[in-house]
Amino acid sequence: MGHSRRYCLITPCRDEARHARTTLEAVARQTVTPARWVIVDDGSRDETPAILREWARRLPYLRVVRRDDRGRRALGGGVIEAFDAGYATIDPADYDYVCKLDLDLDLPEGYFEGLMARMERDPRIGTASGKPYFLPPGRALPEGARALPILEGSPLVPEVCGDENSVGMAKFYRTECFEQLGGFVRALMWDGIDCHRCRMLGWRAVSWDDPALRFHHLRPMGTSDRDWWTGRVRHGAGQWFMGTGPLYLLASALFRLPQPPAAVGSLGIVWGYLRAALRREPRHGDAAFRRFLRRYQRACLLRGKAAATRDLEARQAAAWQAPERPARRRAA
Repeated sequence: MGHSRRYCLITPCRDEARHARTTLEAVARQTVTPARWVIVDDGSRDETPAILREWARRLPYLRVVRRDDRGRRALGGGVIEAFDAGYATIDPADYDYVCKLDLDLDLPEGYFEGLMARMERDPRIGTASGKPYFLPPGRALPEGARALPILEGSPLVPEVCGDENSVGMAKFYRTECFEQLGGFVRALMWDGIDCHRCRMLGWRAVSWDDPALRFHHLRPMGTSDRDWWTGRVRHGAGQWFMGTGPLYLLASALFRLPQPPAAVGSLGIVWGYLRAALRREPRHGDAAFRRFLRRYQRACLLRGKAAATRDLEARQAAAWQAPERPARRRAA
């Protein structure tokens, strides 16, 4: 192929005993397995540590890092703290790609091979993913059935995710791009901020709704801490922090109206944003980033997201330079 496909998965997790085996099995079945998989157990209190010990004996590329129990699930910054603890254990120069992967996913067998093949065809793609699908409340899979592949007629429904973003639960990065970003921001909306920063640097961020890349999110985004409402309010507060403008936030909430939980989720997003604004909560500290984001969002409202993204990527091409990979210093 003329390309190296060494990739490293880094998985922050806490209390994932219900879904962990599904993700572990999905990675073990991959047509191209990872060169290294670092799972950071962020103080689990359930059976997660025992499951990880079992699988560490079975998968030679799996390493487990255990962190002290902070007493609660910490979303946003806490997740990235755990990710960073795993990233600190590797030499990035040893890998062509690095992926932040959650432990509540079921992936198709060719998932990572498919991403790398697509990224090899476009060197400006810095981060990519497939599309997440989930089983909404009140629906069930036939007994004994596996959700994958997700084809027409499946009871699973797509989570809202624009084609110009890679999704937070399975962010696959070129290592050079991730290093240029300086990693993720330790705050809510880290998984949106990173994609906009990619575009600032001339990279492209994408996700593909290809049946070969659709995956089952076993616990829908925003429900890992308490309930849907809490998750949507948190999303709105994260949009405030990122620097999203009010008109764009309202348009986004209206677009999400029919998505589960219908109407209530959109109200939660608007309330979270307004509450953060009324409290004058802090915003992302990079003023240049916020200006870049607002210009892009205004263009999306005026011309549509697809056209605005295409035009922005064309303009930002001048900011991108083909990176030179450093020589690998050691075997992983």
